Amino acid sequence: MLLPDKARLAQLLRRYRLWEQLVLQEPHNSVRRRRLDDAAYTLCVLMGHRTAHEAIRAAESYLGRSDRGVRARKGARARRATEISGAGEF
Repeated sequence: MLLPDKARLAQLLRRYRLWEQLVLQEPHNSVRRRRLDDAAYTLCVLMGHRTAHEAIRAAESYLGRSDRGVRARKGARARRATEISGAGEF
């Protein structure tokens, strides 16, 4: 099976996550829901899976990501931001 370009796949995952958040904010917005469905469909086609959940897991695995890794990176960024903002305090 041919695998997609990692940069393009990462961009598509970010787009999917963005539309997912926007749909959660306005669940009845048909434009947002359609955009989310389009991103999910594209992920399914690229990764060769039938459901968005399976496609996302496969894409994250292919990109070397996992939920644990994403949470760890977010936690590290938050700690760095706290350290930086607290550095100027006395």
